[in-house]
Amino acid sequence: MVGLALGAVAEEESTPTFFAGGDTEIDGQARDRVEQAIGKWTSLEAWGDEDPTGEPYFWDFDAVGKEVFIRIIKGGGGNQDGLLQVWLRREGEKRFELYKSYRVARFSGRLGPKKAQGDFQAPEGFYYVSRNRMNPRSNFHLSMNLGYPNEFDRYHGYTGDYLMIHGSSVSIGCYAMTDASIEQIYTLVDAALANGQRIVRVHCFPFEMTKENLEAWEGSEHESFWKNLKEGWDWFEERRIPPNVGVSEGEYSFSEL
Repeated sequence: MVGLALGAVAEEESTPTFFAGGDTEIDGQARDRVEQAIGKWTSLEAWGDEDPTGEPYFWDFDAVGKEVFIRIIKGGGGNQDGLLQVWLRREGEKRFELYKSYRVARFSGRLGPKKAQGDFQAPEGFYYVSRNRMNPRSNFHLSMNLGYPNEFDRYHGYTGDYLMIHGSSVSIGCYAMTDASIEQIYTLVDAALANGQRIVRVHCFPFEMTKENLEAWEGSEHESFWKNLKEGWDWFEERRIPPNVGVSEGEYSFSEL
């Protein structure tokens, strides 16, 4: 098996489009932690003499409230090699543009879909976050429920629940971010939903779905599933607009929104 082409996964230093993450000064048990986090990432005045628009955050306050699309790439090299990409569509624009990539602090399990409660796998497939899936009182700082199992998962009899993107850097099946990262991501998703976006789509992949990477896993038990995921990956790569995702005869199907 040849090595995967992981692209931006190899980045280590924070840049305007990459944030490696870190700790936060906000108490993870404070009842008003979401209010503190949103206040921090929506107001320059909250920072005093510090400037979050520079290194290491490179934060853009004008990004808050724009439409959001999230793409997660496990990476293939281990459970700390993943990226969570936040894509934004600014007012008047048709296509989404990459705003920032965040290091996934940890996902549990191996490459491949989640199939059963207790298998400790992080899901792969097409999910979404809605207002009622936001959890400002999470045991893991802040969290967003992906909605696993989705229609595809239920068709195949897969089981499990409460699969999240959350903070605290620990995972038993979720995508765990650092607390500083989840504060930013939560703020962007919360603002998008408050600004009229009905759902925030979250697409989860094992690795960058290139022809070369799929060939590297030729013969895998997940090969057919991953080829189906690649259709959704390619849709977005070609259009920079996420597809409407359905399920037909046990496979994902894709169409215009």
